[in-house]
Amino acid sequence: MRRRSHRQMRRKPMSISGKVDPVVRPIMATDIAEALVEGLRDFQALPLYGLCFGALYAAGGIAIMLCLTAFGMVYLVYPLAAGFALIGPFVAIGLYEVSRRRERGEPVSFGAIWSAIRSRSEIGWMAFVTLFMFVIWMYQVRLLIALLLGLHASFSSLQEFMTVVLTTNEGLLFLAIGNAVGAVLSLILFSLTVVSFPLLLDREVDFVTAMVTSVRAVVTSPLPMIGWAAVIVMLLIVSALPYFLGLIVTLPVLGHATWHLYRRLVAPVP
Repeated sequence: MRRRSHRQMRRKPMSISGKVDPVVRPIMATDIAEALVEGLRDFQALPLYGLCFGALYAAGGIAIMLCLTAFGMVYLVYPLAAGFALIGPFVAIGLYEVSRRRERGEPVSFGAIWSAIRSRSEIGWMAFVTLFMFVIWMYQVRLLIALLLGLHASFSSLQEFMTVVLTTNEGLLFLAIGNAVGAVLSLILFSLTVVSFPLLLDREVDFVTAMVTSVRAVVTSPLPMIGWAAVIVMLLIVSALPYFLGLIVTLPVLGHATWHLYRRLVAPVP
């Protein structure tokens, strides 16, 4: 009996909170396609919530863009649009809750969504991790501009900035290094958050366990998950180009789809 109990403990590793770690399952490319279809259905079934969260996300992007314009830093709009995808998982928490409640047949309301999010204190730590990575992204962009384009580099318009970036050796080097660093930061944050936020909303686990589970999910199915990351980044960047207005629709669909992908990645509690 003792041997069996020891074997069982090995099979069920314990998290920091003292609970059994979530079980991660492999997925295929078809799971991503099905998750997108289910996400679209959730958006069509409850469009009000999706449009509200999408509008909130777009309004945040517009507000930051206006601030950059006011401070004469309009050249940071492009890196901002690229880095804005990093905080998408945090903004989409409410959409995960909408999908969770619809899946369970529970009533959906803004009050119920807020109560569910507020009851999960660990979500705050994950939000801090997400915003911290976004700040690092913006600082590294400014650092690369100072190092490669000049310490006091300033551009009167986005067009002037893009002309320098695309027609000079220093600009092309900035573009190459910036995109490479951005890809690495995006992949790291994606690995840490793709499952973390839905898991924290769905179960009573600590945020470290949630991040570890998220990384395990990416490692278990690397190609499908990297493909999913590429889909998210491309859709969010394209949606952000028309003054972030495309995010009003794109974010809800991707948010709902992320929840359904999480349900495929993490086995339910037995």
